Amino acid sequence: MLGVALVFVTTFRRLGLGATLGYIVAGALIGPSVLGLFREPEAIQSVSEIGIALLLFIVGLELQPSRLWRLRTDIFGLGLAQVSFCGVAIAAILFFGPGFSPEASLAIGLPLALSSTAQVLPMLRSENELNTPQGERAFSILLFQDLSIVPLITIIAAMARVSPDPSAPLGWKLALYTLLAIIGLVAFGRFVLNPLFRLIGRMGERELFVVAGLFTVIGAAALMRHFGLSTALGAFVAGVVLAESPYRHELESDVEPFRSILLGLFFLSVGMLLDLRIIAARPLLVIGLAAGVIITKTILISALSRLFGCSWKVSIRLGLLLSQAGEFGFVLFAMATAAQLISTTAASLFSAVVTLSMAATPFLMRFIDFLEGQDDEQRDDLDGPELSPETSAIVVGYGRFGQTVAQMMMAKGIGVTIIDKKPAQIELSSEFGTKVYYGDGLRIDLLRTAGAETARVIAFCNDNEGGEMTRDAVAAVLRTFPQASVMVRTFDRLHMLQLRGLDLAFAERELFEGAVAMGKAALRASGVPREEIDRVEREYRMRDCDRLELQGETGDVRAGWETAFAADRPLPGETVQDPS
Repeated sequence: MLGVALVFVTTFRRLGLGATLGYIVAGALIGPSVLGLFREPEAIQSVSEIGIALLLFIVGLELQPSRLWRLRTDIFGLGLAQVSFCGVAIAAILFFGPGFSPEASLAIGLPLALSSTAQVLPMLRSENELNTPQGERAFSILLFQDLSIVPLITIIAAMARVSPDPSAPLGWKLALYTLLAIIGLVAFGRFVLNPLFRLIGRMGERELFVVAGLFTVIGAAALMRHFGLSTALGAFVAGVVLAESPYRHELESDVEPFRSILLGLFFLSVGMLLDLRIIAARPLLVIGLAAGVIITKTILISALSRLFGCSWKVSIRLGLLLSQAGEFGFVLFAMATAAQLISTTAASLFSAVVTLSMAATPFLMRFIDFLEGQDDEQRDDLDGPELSPETSAIVVGYGRFGQTVAQMMMAKGIGVTIIDKKPAQIELSSEFGTKVYYGDGLRIDLLRTAGAETARVIAFCNDNEGGEMTRDAVAAVLRTFPQASVMVRTFDRLHMLQLRGLDLAFAERELFEGAVAMGKAALRASGVPREEIDRVEREYRMRDCDRLELQGETGDVRAGWETAFAADRPLPGETVQDPS
């Protein structure tokens, strides 16, 4: 499995089609439909589903409860609207089109309304888009979809054509179990896990962090599985509980390798479950159904996102991103089959539709990237950083700021790879003999191709005009390339406060030093002696630094304002000049 995954994922990543599609194709090749090296992919999937739980745990670690509360409108408003409208619309198409019964149409349509958390979230994280407005909307919808598993199970059980399992809990009991399990996880996290991690932190045992992290995820998932609930939801709640822990970055780095490999195995199992005989027997039907799901969901999600305040550009991108059916479809189709709502053949057919829609997502995202790139003057004739020689320094952004940083390093013969995403700037630089490579320097994969894994310095000199230099984006760079000294040109005081606490080698407001230099020049022009100018500079820098510390500790941007110089607050011993 690892060998074939290595070949196909490498190939598909080189082609720009993403790792997910590589895993699915690799799984289809070694699965029962082609080479038959694995006859029971369900056994692999039952283990690899832990990868989805690990993914949601890591996402939970990045979401503080206050931020989750801020997203409540998107989660319970946009998320509810998406599942309801898409599920009913697809069910209506199946009822009036192929002619399924109303019960069968709902049993198929509602699962197809769910998207693939396992596919979408890694895409957003790899592109550093999880904390953008678009990423937050996508995450909110996906989170509600996980919450909706309980009512969907209840709906399928209520429509069942066989006697209900007396041991299966009723719908209201499932909802109660969900609430109690979440409360239990929160309490366990606050009173047991947080003290446990503090103890492990004092001991300094790295292996114990790995053990405790995996125990947390698998324990939370097992608790939810015991009650027949979403395992991914349990892992997510555990992550949110630990989001404010000082050890969350340590946990994330320890769990990440397991998440990567198990999620890869999950997509391999999805490919193995793909019954190519069904596609070969009725290719137009399968492709048509998959296309119908994608088109329906894209239109409805785009329209709903627009109603919730997104621009058309973001809405369409969000619609395409969530247009596929998801992994929970396999589970719900199996339940619908057991309830005699759909036949085994229909379950296999729509499982193929789910897999095909997931395989189409990378192509759809490439298509929307192409369209957006056309709007942003994206140029195929500009060299990307994959063509750059190996250097010890990377400078992102070659405007007024980046030129100074890069040229000062070049003065000492230090090799510098320069990256910028503005074609006009790249062309202008080439006229002066400077090679600048095209790309978004905040993308982790692009930094890797530029040699960031061996670089000693990564300097972000871009102007942060679009607000993309977020704390999470910078933290991802620090986490991925720990050997590099990461430096950031911050926009203003608020941006500095946002990055406070990160292990940056250098961070300074873009106008700060220039403003201090002009202030000194203004004092000289006013006839102030040099030693007094130096005293003013020292005092100003000290007070400004103290204010930053106080603002960071209190979270109040007004904190310490009384220490700033003002017309009625000069240096001690100075007299205020009469303006008249």
